[in-house]
Formats: sequence, structure tokens, C-alpha cells
Amino acid sequence: MELGTVALVGSPSAGKSTVFNRIVGERRSIVEETPGITRDRLYAKATWLTKEFTVIDTGGIQVQNVPFQTEIRTQVEIAIDEADLIVFLVDSKLGITSNDMYISKLLHKAKNKKVILAVNKIDSIAEVGNKVEFYKLGFGEPMVISGAHGIGIGDLLDEIVKNLPEKEINVYEDAISFSLIGRPNVGKSSLTNRLLGKERTIVSNIAGTTRDSIDTAFSKDGHNYVVIDTAGLVKRGKIYEAVDKYAALRAMSAIERSEVCLLLIDASVGILEQDKHVVGYAMEKNKAIIIVVNKWDLGKHGEVDKNHFTENIRKQFKFLEYAPIYYISAQTGEGVDKILPAILNTHEAYHRRIPTPVLNRIVLDAQDMNPTPNFNHGRLKIIFANQVAVEPPTFVFFCNDPNFAHFSYTRYLENRIRESFDFAGTPIQIVYRMRK
Repeated sequence: MELGTVALVGSPSAGKSTVFNRIVGERRSIVEETPGITRDRLYAKATWLTKEFTVIDTGGIQVQNVPFQTEIRTQVEIAIDEADLIVFLVDSKLGITSNDMYISKLLHKAKNKKVILAVNKIDSIAEVGNKVEFYKLGFGEPMVISGAHGIGIGDLLDEIVKNLPEKEINVYEDAISFSLIGRPNVGKSSLTNRLLGKERTIVSNIAGTTRDSIDTAFSKDGHNYVVIDTAGLVKRGKIYEAVDKYAALRAMSAIERSEVCLLLIDASVGILEQDKHVVGYAMEKNKAIIIVVNKWDLGKHGEVDKNHFTENIRKQFKFLEYAPIYYISAQTGEGVDKILPAILNTHEAYHRRIPTPVLNRIVLDAQDMNPTPNFNHGRLKIIFANQVAVEPPTFVFFCNDPNFAHFSYTRYLENRIRESFDFAGTPIQIVYRMRK
């Protein structure tokens, strides 16, 4: 179980990014004195009192027609649609502004949405009285906080946790769960339909944890699968599909419930920053990853073009060397028959275990062939190795001093393990522990 989604909204420099960083516990949002620095929405997971939830940081809304305001307003409206709870941040130093009045009208129109009004930048007891003015906004008792100093953040989190709905995360133990992630219009739905062709046995449709999301269970060649669909937004008088950034929130839930993530790239467009954002979240969650280049049938593509495209992928995604690449056309079906076997192989790698004696032989031979470099005034000596987990495969190397482990040598050891066993598509984690 986990809690729902909370969105932080407010005028520029009301302190949303500072509060976001306080809630998340790290500096994820850029915080500057210049108003309007946050243009896109940022998403992150936060935990309070063992409860986990998603928090969205949004760009500030301004009534004036300033650069990017149309885009920012759309982003905020999408965040409001997606959120189960909204924290409306206002600046106690400025009082109620025309921007605050405009935002309050937007929020009052959002039916069935709980709104918590938080008066920010109250940095001392003498300033607490500044909250009285904000009763006029019509959201009940304002909460007093200071994002910069952490005052009242605990009380705000208590209120968030109390009002967020609890959601059950579907976990599939008897099937291979995979998701198709990527930008809008990259062909996720077309590939899903191809994979769920008439020759497949569709077992059931299961409601997911994201609004309008459906997880479809099916069987093929004796193996059970669940494809986790990333649902689109419901149109509300606006064409939200024109905004690429909304894909991030939808992808987050799908990624978390998947074991294998298929990153779809549009061959006719190439690699864009949004592709990196989406797959970056899958990497943070240590999910197995397969790269699928779709729409390869558009234009004349030969082996030389494929080699160039592969080189560009490896250059753009430097830490995804382990991810296999497939070129397909979901429209014509070309290459799609390779996808399920690739998912099966990657899933097996994601759960693969290496016998301890074999692992130690690989590590000892690697040290003999390439002795460890002098780093941090010492040389690393690995005494014993053990695999402690799968999903992803995780190895603990007991050594003389973890501080002597250089990043490049760790990559060398990882490559030696990959050369010995098929870990295509899955990340590998290596942890050093001092041998006592």
C-alpha cells in the first residue's frame, strides 16, 4: 500500500521548490531568488511516518502575460488533475496577490479536491499574525510554515498523510510484469495491441493504481505476462496530449509495478530529453530495461543507419550499455516477434543467481589479470564475494577498505561478471563492505 499524489501550487517564488526539497529530503528542485525558475513539473517519492506518497512541484502561475506562462498554467492544471491533494502555497511577505486570487479560483473549480493552504516564509513568532489575511482565500485554517528554515514542515506532512487516500499497488508473483514507457505518440498503444494479438490468450484486465490505467494479463508459449499500460489524461477542454511532460507521472507508477521496462524511441524523431527523463526514473528504481526503436519502417533504413542509430543511443545513454536494443515497427509488425523472448530473457537475468564459489573465482581471476589501482592512499583487496539479492542482482564484496574502491575498477569487475553470465537488460549492484 502507498498513499496518493500531492501537488504544490502557487505563484512564482512562493517557495514551492524549497518546500518540495524539504518534503522529498534532497535538493531535487532548482531554488533561486529569480521568480519563475521552475517551468516544468517535477515528481518525486516522499516518505513520512513510514507512509510513501508522490509529490509534484509545479511552475508558478502569473496573471500577467510573461514568457512561458501559457505552458506553466497548463502544467499546473494537469498537476491539479493528477493530484489527490493540493497544497496551495502563498508568500506571507507579499500578502494576497492577484496571482493568489487567480489560483484560488482555479482551485475552487477543482471539485472534490482537498486543498491545504500553507502560508510560507513565516520565519519567526512575530510573523505568525501574517496568516490572518489569507483566510479571505476561502480554504479554512491556514498552516504556518517556513520552507527555508523547516518550521511547520512536520505539521504540514502530518496533514498531508492524514488526507491522502491509500492505494494498493498490484504485485504480480506468478507473471512477468513489464511496462512500455516513453513520450506520447511513440507507439506504446500500437505495440501493446501487437503484443496482445489474437494468438495470445488474454487472461484478464486488472485495474491499476493510476487513474484510467489497465494492467492486462496474458499467456504466450507457456509463460504468463502482465503488460502495464501507461494511461493518458482525460481531456478537459484542452489537448493535454500536446504536453510531453505529463508522461513522467504516468510512467512513474507503471515503472514501479514493473520488473522489465521497455523504453520506446521514435525512429522518425530520434532521442529527446524526455526519453532520458523517463528512463532515468527506471534506472533510479533499478529496473531491467530494454530499448525498443519503433517506426523503423518510416523512411529507408539499412544496416548502416541502424549502426549509426545504435551508436547514438549508446552515446546518449552512457550508463545503459547493458540494455539490448531492438528495431521494430508496431504498425507493420516487423521485429515485434522478438520482443517477448527478449522480455523473458531479461526477466531471467533480473532474477539470476551466481553460485558463491563461481563468483569468487571470477572476482579473484579478475584481480589477478588486472590488479587494483592505488586509490585514496591504498589498494583495494577483495577477500570474499557473495550475491545477496536479485531484482536486480546485488553483490557484496568484502574487502580491506571500501574507500580504496575506484569507480572504474568497479565497472571493470561488473564487466567481468557480465562476460561470464548473461545479464543482458538488468543492472548490477556492487556493494563493498570492510572485512572485520
